[in-house]
Amino acid sequence: MNKYQLTEEQQAFHEAVKRFADDRIAPLAAEIDRTAEFPTALFREMAELGYLGAPHPEAYEGTGCDAVMVCLLLEEVSRASGAVGSSLNAHISLASSVIAEHGSEAQKDKYLRDLASGRKLGAFGLTEPSGGSDAAGCRSRAVRQGDHFVLNGSKAFITNSTEADTFVVTARTSDEPGSRGVSAFILERGMDGLSVGPADKKMGMNGSPTAMVFFDNVRVPAENLIGEEGRGFRQFAQTLDRGRINVAALSVGLAQAALDAAVPYAKERVQFGRPIAAFQGVQWPIAEMAAEIEAARLLTLNAARMHDAGLPVKAEGAMAKFMAAEISIRAANHAVELHGGYGYLRDFPVERILRDAKMYQIGEGTSQIQRMVIARELLGRYED
Repeated sequence: MNKYQLTEEQQAFHEAVKRFADDRIAPLAAEIDRTAEFPTALFREMAELGYLGAPHPEAYEGTGCDAVMVCLLLEEVSRASGAVGSSLNAHISLASSVIAEHGSEAQKDKYLRDLASGRKLGAFGLTEPSGGSDAAGCRSRAVRQGDHFVLNGSKAFITNSTEADTFVVTARTSDEPGSRGVSAFILERGMDGLSVGPADKKMGMNGSPTAMVFFDNVRVPAENLIGEEGRGFRQFAQTLDRGRINVAALSVGLAQAALDAAVPYAKERVQFGRPIAAFQGVQWPIAEMAAEIEAARLLTLNAARMHDAGLPVKAEGAMAKFMAAEISIRAANHAVELHGGYGYLRDFPVERILRDAKMYQIGEGTSQIQRMVIARELLGRYED
């Protein structure tokens, strides 16, 4: 039975992604986490399968997947490896999507083709050392000088930055207050004055590198301005509305991985003469995990379908991201506890899942910010 009401195309795509995740990604997940090395060869394989261009039009060498298919892709990849899912999402959902949705035809032809085909990897630069939640408080500056902008400043926690070829970043182009003075630009690795710091040493998502990105009088051609001056924050905000749905899918994948590890362990582990799955104290958290994961998945797919239908998804995407991130942490924590002392060892995957899951309560909008977005959207709907 197709309980998620997927089309035949969506089902076939989901099955293919699941096989790839099980066969090629999952066996490498522990090693990727241990070495914290970016899995370049694995990304080449995903590029050949069209995954690095999943949401983008075939006209630009993308795969033309709808939002539901992108969620299915990210859930399965994340289930196999949180790190691989995180880097894949930063590429398809953030960096290349800003160009796809707001770039000129010339920019799409020059940059989106290489990103969608996987010939190049993208990074998305919004967060700065002074803060991520206050994205409108951008301090990086871009000053127009003839046919160029001169960019100075820095970005922090930028996923894929140590490996990326193409950077989509924000910088302030005027002194207008708040978001109105923020613009978006496309930068390329190798531009004079553009440098990337060493990879951050993180709690989790090892193998999905994040680092500081520095701009020291970087001369950016004016043609690399995305859209109009002063609209960069709005462009990024629109991209993040859909991006939250994709992060929800990543969180669901991690939660499912936790459940997939907990259930067989509970059936195999014997205590007091019986498998621990026979005890109510084990059955209840498993039941809670399963119910909450299903709820998060349905929220996510509903928001994706709304996006595919052209409906606003600001509140629904935030709901999905908020719930899935919280549920992912709870599922991973339950899985560690069900494993007992073994859950605290690197020999078992659940401690890695817990470390990875924490990131989605923080990244791409904290859970506190999601609450604010949801509340503002709902309260706005009840205004006279």
